[in-house]
Amino acid sequence: MKRSKSQNLTSWKEYRKELLKDPEVRKAYLELQPEFLIIEKIIQARIEKGVTQELLAQKMKTKQSAISRLESGTANPSLNFLKRLAGALNSHLEINLIPN
Repeated sequence: MKRSKSQNLTSWKEYRKELLKDPEVRKAYLELQPEFLIIEKIIQARIEKGVTQELLAQKMKTKQSAISRLESGTANPSLNFLKRLAGALNSHLEINLIPN
C-alpha cells in the first residue's frame, strides 16, 4: 500500500520523536539546530523567489553543486558566500546572538 505525503510526514515526526527520547541523540540534534535552521531558511527563500539551484549558482558565479552541498548540509559556507547568496536572492543576511 502506497503512503500519502501526509502519512510519510506523520511517520517521520513519530520517528523523530522516538529518536529524540535517547539523550545522546537529543543532544546531537540540538547541537545541529542552527545548521538545520540556516539550511531551511536558504531553501525556503530560494523556493519563494522561484529560483532553481542552477539559476542561483549562476547569479552567484559558482557551481550548482556548491548550492546542492550547502542545502544538503555538507558544506561549511563562509560568511562571504552567505552574503553573496543573500544578494543573489535579493535579500540581506542577518545574524543574531540570542542570550540563553
